[in-house]
Amino acid sequence: MENTSFGNPEEKLILIVDDDESVLDLLSFLVHKEGFKVEKASDGEEALAKAKALHPDLMLLDLMLPKYGGFEILRELQDDDTSDIAIVIVTGRYTDRSTSEMIKQEPNVKDFVEKPVKPHVLAALLHTLLKTRPSVKKTGA
Repeated sequence: MENTSFGNPEEKLILIVDDDESVLDLLSFLVHKEGFKVEKASDGEEALAKAKALHPDLMLLDLMLPKYGGFEILRELQDDDTSDIAIVIVTGRYTDRSTSEMIKQEPNVKDFVEKPVKPHVLAALLHTLLKTRPSVKKTGA
């Protein structure tokens, strides 16, 4: 199989990490709607444990978390067998240019998404990063 072919979103697991339950639910809904498998974590400790146990294809990571901040998680995940997990930072805080440039230097950070998350932007980003195509819903005929 060639590298140019697109994968099936149903084969990809996305770990969503946010301590705000409404944001977690919204992101989970959006990601699931695109056909991806979803796992959730609401703090840094749970996020690290799930990342190491489940080895998701991608992680949507809020930076402001209890029990380990997003920066610590980024650093931890660069070790051993979790260094290939793609990470998209989801942040509600305005990030100044130097901070965002610093975060982008991390090898596993692929992009930033600002809250409030725009569903079409998130969907396009996930499919691009994971090289998948949206599931086509068959209607009629």
